[in-house]
Amino acid sequence: MAPKPKEKPKPSPATSQPPPPIEDLFASLNKHIQRSEFEQAVKVADQVLSIAPGDEDAIRCKVVALIKADSIDEALSAIRTYQKSPVDFSFFKAYCLYRQNKLDEALDSLKNQERNSATMLLESQILYRLEKLDACIDIYQKLQKSKIDSLEINSVASLVAAGRASEVQGMMEALRVKATSSFELAFNTACSLIDRNKYSDAEQLLLSARRIGQETLMEDNLPDDEIEIELAPIAVQLAYVKQLLGHRQEVTEAYTDVIKRDLADESSLAVAVNNLIALKGPKDVSDGLRKFDRLKEKELQNFQLARGLDLKLSRKQREAIYANRILLLLHANRMDQARELVATLSEMFPDSVMPVLLQAAVLVRENKAGKAEEILARFSEKFPEKSKIVLLARAQVAAAANHPQVAAESLAKIPDIQHMPATVATLVSLKERAGDIDGAAAVLDGAIKWWSNSMTDDNKLSVIMQETASFMLRHGREKDAASLYEQLVKSHGSVEALVGLVTTVARVDVNKAEAYEQQLKPLPGLKGVNVDSLEKTSGAKHVEGAFHDRVVAEAYEEGKNKAKAKKKRKRKPKYPKGFDPANPGPPPDPERWLPRRERSSYRPKRKDKRAAQIRGSQGAVAKEKNEADSKSNPVKGPSQNSLADQPKSKPSKKKKSRN
Repeated sequence: MAPKPKEKPKPSPATSQPPPPIEDLFASLNKHIQRSEFEQAVKVADQVLSIAPGDEDAIRCKVVALIKADSIDEALSAIRTYQKSPVDFSFFKAYCLYRQNKLDEALDSLKNQERNSATMLLESQILYRLEKLDACIDIYQKLQKSKIDSLEINSVASLVAAGRASEVQGMMEALRVKATSSFELAFNTACSLIDRNKYSDAEQLLLSARRIGQETLMEDNLPDDEIEIELAPIAVQLAYVKQLLGHRQEVTEAYTDVIKRDLADESSLAVAVNNLIALKGPKDVSDGLRKFDRLKEKELQNFQLARGLDLKLSRKQREAIYANRILLLLHANRMDQARELVATLSEMFPDSVMPVLLQAAVLVRENKAGKAEEILARFSEKFPEKSKIVLLARAQVAAAANHPQVAAESLAKIPDIQHMPATVATLVSLKERAGDIDGAAAVLDGAIKWWSNSMTDDNKLSVIMQETASFMLRHGREKDAASLYEQLVKSHGSVEALVGLVTTVARVDVNKAEAYEQQLKPLPGLKGVNVDSLEKTSGAKHVEGAFHDRVVAEAYEEGKNKAKAKKKRKRKPKYPKGFDPANPGPPPDPERWLPRRERSSYRPKRKDKRAAQIRGSQGAVAKEKNEADSKSNPVKGPSQNSLADQPKSKPSKKKKSRN
């Protein structure tokens, strides 16, 4: 037997190759960063750190590359891992926290940083997201001397968001920039014009922004879809301006096109959906709710904006979307969902007016007007600077619920509208409904005193005095009414006031009424009328003058018309051929033109009840039916003898006859 061959010894594992020189790794790292290959840069940085764990340049390159690659969580984790290194990562940590929307923590991370242009710019962006806009604008003003790209774009956006659109023009002149220098600046400047109600100018500037944006992005060789996505905010804002200008049909088509094509960023799509629903109102509630569902977090059953969208929209935009969603739920009578969403809205915007107004609306729909009034009253006491619209809503709810005293009390707490004619008229009407006549009179007296001391619009004083005099007459206060009419006659010389004065004073002082009556101009045609003689006679007498002639002429014309009417020949009615009106016969059936089933005399045919009792197979059915027929209808023979006539005998079996 041949010996087995010896197995060859296995080669020993190769010794690990030595790492490349650190200089080569840094050269590769620099090459990846220059090419914006940030993921590869992170891998090379890890290789460097495996050789030199504490290398500051490698740590910094890794953190920056992770941020550039949008790996924010990993970047923040790396910062915490190397927090003991001598490198100060406070700025990068603040930026990562800003990207995670942890704004307060980001602001704290910047406190000990040097105040250079980079930290100030990041701080301004954090303040803008926190909606601390005045502080944000102050930083932008300090950065005006530094040469920072797009600084004017952010400055204009901050001024518009802060409600200081009137300062935009001055700021741009100070920076020596034109609105059309970039499509972003043109867009933000158009937003400032919208805030100043210059809609036509804003429309033209938005059209310019769209044209400039198309030219700029085409030069960058971007695909058409990406260009449309970049310019979507301009398209939506242009539709909004046309909506303000009243072009409803064109605007509806524009919003619908943006939504259907789905070539827009998340925030622009959300604004288009919200504006389209607001434009349609309650016309198609189910369609509006479906469109809103596109904006919600998919994993949640309740309505909540998607996280990415929630971060991109401003507080005002988010509040508008939630408010319109609640209004649609109210129109759809989904009270449980509306109540739940209102409670969520109160937690999201605790110091806002909109949640409390919507909560009151839900309570009113549930016939709980008293509770709605209490909620509105508590909010107005807690936030007196925002109480005007809340008190107006409370007055409306109370007036509709037949609580006039509560409504009048709410209106009386709004000082800047107290003496406006509309407010005065509403307060007087409410107090009259509540039976507080003295309170209504006090409101009118206060309004007269205020407008008497005011140096503007004297016409409103005369209107209020006239209405006050009518109020006094209506409630039996003739002396007060006469005094007001007398003041109006002396101060304004009003003919209406003079007529009112004469008719009012005649009730208390006839001589004074006759004295004022002399100031009235005589009416033409009444010179020959003797009022005393007319009162003593029972009928009209012949009076010479133009008035008598006119009366006679009118009487003559009336008699002439009556005579013509009497002479009018009566036509005989036409009857059908062969019809005798003397013997018309029975009247026709009033239901003759109705279908037979709709007539009162119609009786439907009864169904055969025996048909429902048939069971079994087809042959059995026929047999049973025949037997049933023979039993119910027995065949009778020729004899018709009864049982009494037959002789008594044993009963014999007879065969059943078959039909």
